[in-house]
Amino acid sequence: MLTSDKIIVQQILDQCQIHGVKHIVISPGSRNAPFSIAFDEHPDFETYIVHDERSAAFFALGIADETQAPVALCCTSGSAAFNYAPAIAEAYYRSVPLIVITSDRPAAWINQGDGQTIMQKNIFGGHVRASYEFDDQHYTDDDLWKNEREIASAFNMGLGKWKGPIHFNVGLNEPLYNVIEKTNSYSRKITLIPNGISWNQETIHYIKETLSQQKVMLLCGQLPKNEILQQLIIKFAANSNCAVLVENTSNLQSTEFNPCIDRSLNAINSKEESAFIPDVLITIGGAIVSKRIKNFIRRNKIKTHWKIGSEFPEMDTYQCLTHHFDVAPLLFFKEIDSYDYQRNQINYAGKWKKIDIQSKDATALFESKNQKPTDINVFQALHENLTQGIVLHMSNSSVVRYCQLFDPIAGIDYRANRGTSGIDGSTSTAMGSALISPKKQHLLISGDISFLYDSNALWNQNTISNLKIIVINNGGGGIFRIIDGPSNTKQLNKYFEAEHQQSVAHLAHGFGWDYEVISEKIDVSESISKFLLRKEGKSILEIVTDQEMNAQDLQHFFDSIKTNITHGIS
Repeated sequence: MLTSDKIIVQQILDQCQIHGVKHIVISPGSRNAPFSIAFDEHPDFETYIVHDERSAAFFALGIADETQAPVALCCTSGSAAFNYAPAIAEAYYRSVPLIVITSDRPAAWINQGDGQTIMQKNIFGGHVRASYEFDDQHYTDDDLWKNEREIASAFNMGLGKWKGPIHFNVGLNEPLYNVIEKTNSYSRKITLIPNGISWNQETIHYIKETLSQQKVMLLCGQLPKNEILQQLIIKFAANSNCAVLVENTSNLQSTEFNPCIDRSLNAINSKEESAFIPDVLITIGGAIVSKRIKNFIRRNKIKTHWKIGSEFPEMDTYQCLTHHFDVAPLLFFKEIDSYDYQRNQINYAGKWKKIDIQSKDATALFESKNQKPTDINVFQALHENLTQGIVLHMSNSSVVRYCQLFDPIAGIDYRANRGTSGIDGSTSTAMGSALISPKKQHLLISGDISFLYDSNALWNQNTISNLKIIVINNGGGGIFRIIDGPSNTKQLNKYFEAEHQQSVAHLAHGFGWDYEVISEKIDVSESISKFLLRKEGKSILEIVTDQEMNAQDLQHFFDSIKTNITHGIS
């Protein structure tokens, strides 16, 4: 097998192979030529070319999210590496293992006026689990041993209990294109044996005492689908002392759970709020979308908060963290299930479930009186027409929030870049996810600004025919009309919403995507239904909504729920 003549390149590739990396996203360049050649020649790697490095990194994130396996990305030197940064930060805060390989000039040439040369050492700062510098040089046996050990150590950091991106910055001398027959293997793996649950009797006693006869709220953040975990939490929720709150990004679905947190909190009468405050908060998973639940918990000063999972042990989102359990949620609930403690002493779950059912019934009675489509109309219609079996990608800002107002649909896999909650890579991430799972139908719901921001995602030479995109065009950053502050400023249109004249149609046609647009309310539901039923992918549906009325209609939606519950209609 041919490979690059650079030993450090061979070492990194061998470690990628032995640690289960199969997919490599490469952005074309010269300095990374040794990696491009070596990955392409190796039969165990599948390579994908994405020219725009920012898009490439989110594309890799989508593949990693879909496969639940590490994905490598590789770029040339200079500013190319900086373009990886938004996706690296997203991967870090979502604990997604990306193997980031940035090619560099040799260290002696940094800051010496050579082209495509910047200070790449530790370029991603604290947003990677490990970062190592290597130079292309004549290695002694000790050098080879040190490199192999450090690369293996980095993989253990990125693929351990607390997963995340790792970074190899590699200075490479010219010539860059020489190849040799591969004769040596650099595949020594250092295996870490993770600890199981080994709680002492004192800890077990504390857990039982804490869970007995107290109101327990389990709040679930972003998680991949996991049927075993779901069944364990359903069993946990059978205890009336425990209310389980989920979001669609939690990918946990049961009639026992409370899936629309903002909708429920909106319906709670302020005089009755104390009945909904937990004694014990348990959190699992990644980011929570709902700002209302964060504020609800923070202002009510919960006395006990257990954070479950290995990632970010000191993250104190709710300002009440008391215990961190360094164990996977699945193992935690499997262990808890075997404990004997006092269940069904309080009807705390019932209170939350009642308000959930009431708000859901009231939602069905809401009808917009606006003559033009509004955002809430569109999401109502989407909820009515979505079917099982799709992977639903939600872009950030208003889209992911609107989706949380409607019950998750069984059989749908909900995805969103909620690590940093940026709008910059939603389309690229969806593209990567769709590419690697061609038998699944993928749907991206995007706002217009998010779609335009990541338009280079469509500049992709890989064959992707199982992705449809719905762009909700409300004339700018609609989120700024539905949050406190910016909607009351004279700078709203220019500085916050960033009104634009760019055409979704021109972008779609320019990149060879089928395109249609609707702007009349009467057409929304039928058009969405027909669009989703189309067999072919690579289709974009643009829905133009009423910029002026969107915020008012959303407030009408929340007011309608409260009114209907107060009057006993639901």
